[in-house]
Amino acid sequence: MNIAFIPVRCGSKSIPFKNIKNFCGKPLVYWNLKALENCVNIDEIYLATDCDEIKDIANSFNFSKVKVYNRDKENSQDTSSTESVMLEFINKKSFEDSDLFFLVQATSPLTQTKDFDEAIAKMKDENADSLLTCVRTKRFFWNEKASPINYDFNNRPRRQDFDGLFMENGAFYINSIFNIKKDKNRLSGKIAIYEMEEFTAVELDEEDDWIIAEKLMNKYILSKKIAPRKVKLFLSDVDGTLTDAGMYYGENGEEFKKFNTHDGKGFELLRKAEIKTGIITSEDTKIVENRAKKLKVDFLYQGLEHKGKLEIAKEICDKLDITLDEVAYIGDDINCKELLSNVGFAACPFNAVTEVKNLDNIIKLSKNGGEGVVREFIEKLFYKGYI
Repeated sequence: MNIAFIPVRCGSKSIPFKNIKNFCGKPLVYWNLKALENCVNIDEIYLATDCDEIKDIANSFNFSKVKVYNRDKENSQDTSSTESVMLEFINKKSFEDSDLFFLVQATSPLTQTKDFDEAIAKMKDENADSLLTCVRTKRFFWNEKASPINYDFNNRPRRQDFDGLFMENGAFYINSIFNIKKDKNRLSGKIAIYEMEEFTAVELDEEDDWIIAEKLMNKYILSKKIAPRKVKLFLSDVDGTLTDAGMYYGENGEEFKKFNTHDGKGFELLRKAEIKTGIITSEDTKIVENRAKKLKVDFLYQGLEHKGKLEIAKEICDKLDITLDEVAYIGDDINCKELLSNVGFAACPFNAVTEVKNLDNIIKLSKNGGEGVVREFIEKLFYKGYI
């Protein structure tokens, strides 16, 4: 499970009540809560506060993943460290040691949903224990002895030839529950860096920061908002997805497969929403043909012969005049991997093979194959507004 944690207090000497001060038309704390709420890789979000005003405003957003945590007074002082409230929270909850903990700073409102998703992928790719966010700065630094720290002034580089340095922007940090308990720190072990855009360097600590950050928010984020992608085609695998992957045989050699009625209702919901549906499976059986008729799918491809699932999906897209970005697909095994990697919306059952579960773009669902996992994916797409 992935847990996001945002610590906020009533007290702020530089900007009174800054965590709920209006920022680009919304209370400041809204922006990170919204980005996390839209992140499929975040399971639970906790807003840790000592302030009734902040609690009321956070609850008014009606975000489904957000819960308010009442932090202790002793960890809500000007002198309280962030680590102290993190440890207080973790020690009061019953999380698994392997769960990932995201420490997210409300004073970095320019953080976007994609940043959380890409950071998890970066951490996984580097097999890191923890991660922090940085921006690359190409400023030249000197120490108090008038010696340059990061360049040779006798051979001054051009900006475009200068690698610069990574600077913490304080947006968020990721570590495991186990490491935080053990090391009592937001970072430990092998640390990865997730590089964010240069404009995210600003943190809201002073009034001038506020003015600058609002202009940056409008320029780089709000002005570029486009309509969310929509699903126009929903495809599913069969064995291990619509079924439990079991092979059942009668005394006379009859073959059976077990399907779930909840998935059938999911396909009905898609039909009512006028979403095209299809089944792509490498097997070729009368059982699947009968199930496809029952589900009233628009496309059924069995056997596949010399074609891969991705090639079949592209053929369907050509018929419908849509792109793979508008396709949702759920599969569980390595023969699904290529298609899952190329569609706009990819998901797998909880018991999918590891190679599929480790795909960067995958939505890992909570149900196993045959237990209504396809319905779970469909409902998630409806909830997120993709259908």
